[in-house]
Order: sequence, then structure tokens, then C-alpha cells
Amino acid sequence: MPKSKVRKKTAYTPPAQRSAARAAGPTSPVYVAVMLGLMLVGLAWLIVNYLAGDNLALFSALGSWNFLIGFSLIVIGLLMTMRWR
Repeated sequence: MPKSKVRKKTAYTPPAQRSAARAAGPTSPVYVAVMLGLMLVGLAWLIVNYLAGDNLALFSALGSWNFLIGFSLIVIGLLMTMRWR
């Protein structure tokens, strides 16, 4: 039976480092406050809609759009958590 050829492994070369890349530091406290604020305002919007939506002119005028507004604020806050360090 013929002997198989032995392949030589190439030497490892590390990837080139980017000079423009910088180390990501912690997130600003303002970012965290806005993130948590959006989630809390969205939650408060939905709670006020359920409890007093018929008595307030703004909420009764918006109708079902209140759900979109409240959940959108919550989702924006949750999406911001992905960039939080």
C-alpha cells in the first residue's frame, strides 16, 4: 500500500491589529438613565391607559394606539440594553 504524503503545517500568523480600534469602556450613566427611563415610562403609559384611559382626553383620543406607544417605549429601552456595557 502506498504511503500518504505528509503535509506541512503553515506557521500561525496572528491577525493584523486595527490601529483605529479602541477598547470599549463602561457606558455613561446618562445612557443607563435614559434606557431605564424609557422602560419605566412605557410601563407607566400602559398602566395609566388601563386604569384611567377612559377618563383622560389624550388616552381616549388615541384609542388602541396607546398599546403601540407603551410597548414601543418598552422595546426601545430593551433594545438599548444590548449596547449597555
